[in-house]
Amino acid sequence: MIPFIAAVTAFVIVFACVPLVRRIAVRFGFVDKPSARKIHARPIPLLGGAAIYLGTVIAMFMFSGFTRLSVAIMIGGLLIVIIGLLDDTAKSKGYDFPVWPRVIVYVSAAFVSVLLDIRMLGVTDPGPGGMIMFPVWASAAATVLWIFALTNMVNFIDGVDGLAAGVAMISSLTLFVAAMIKGQFETAVLSIIVLGACTAFLTYNFYPARIFMGDSGSAFLGFTLAVISVNGAFKSATLISTLIPVLALGVPIMDTVIVMTRRFFEGRGLHKADNMHTHHVLMRWGLTQVQTVSFLYLLAVVFSLLSIVLLLAWG
Repeated sequence: MIPFIAAVTAFVIVFACVPLVRRIAVRFGFVDKPSARKIHARPIPLLGGAAIYLGTVIAMFMFSGFTRLSVAIMIGGLLIVIIGLLDDTAKSKGYDFPVWPRVIVYVSAAFVSVLLDIRMLGVTDPGPGGMIMFPVWASAAATVLWIFALTNMVNFIDGVDGLAAGVAMISSLTLFVAAMIKGQFETAVLSIIVLGACTAFLTYNFYPARIFMGDSGSAFLGFTLAVISVNGAFKSATLISTLIPVLALGVPIMDTVIVMTRRFFEGRGLHKADNMHTHHVLMRWGLTQVQTVSFLYLLAVVFSLLSIVLLLAWG
């Protein structure tokens, strides 16, 4: 019952906050302007990420309290949201925000998790050896790399109305189910809080979107899901259960691998934004925004179901 109430609480907070932050964004011209690589044809208010952060963090402390996991998400997430808002401010003024400040802040946010001991500790040895523990440096490096990567990957797919919020919603539901199966109650509660926050935001963000979450929202969701997965499936995992978060977040991971591979072989900068992401390609093939998002939702569900089947069968 507590997870359900936590999800509803996050939903209500985000649902109530979005109209307020939307008015603030419109009032101060904090909007995402159309450009050659963007799909929307009119300026759309940004600042949705602030509502998602507030709803997630408030519900998190109400139902989980001040734990290492919740503090890691609050502090690291705040860093992510602040740099995201600066990035979104640049968008609203029509210029690109430099890459390196984002990289530094994303890595710093990931280190917050490590400092609070939310990190990958090791994997179960299928033989008689018990646990294979990672050295501290390897544990820290793997954790930072995973969190940094996921923060960017979810951000990358936020290019079509409702895509990032919907995929994050499906991923968080998968992490919730996996955590309940493994008896990880705190991880389950935080996962379903993210589900509630994403569901509320999606009511405003599905096509035609009335507000965007911006980099502050998409990067925060990627960061939060990454930290939750480290505390859950990755914390002390069997070899099979390490696949759970990878599959649960299969759509942004797949999209990033495809795009980065293409950029590498074409000799273009890996960090240079373009219109070659999966959602762009699907729309060039003739799919509408709703059809594109629906297809990628379906793919996310397939990945998620596969992850749960693997967990039940061999986890």
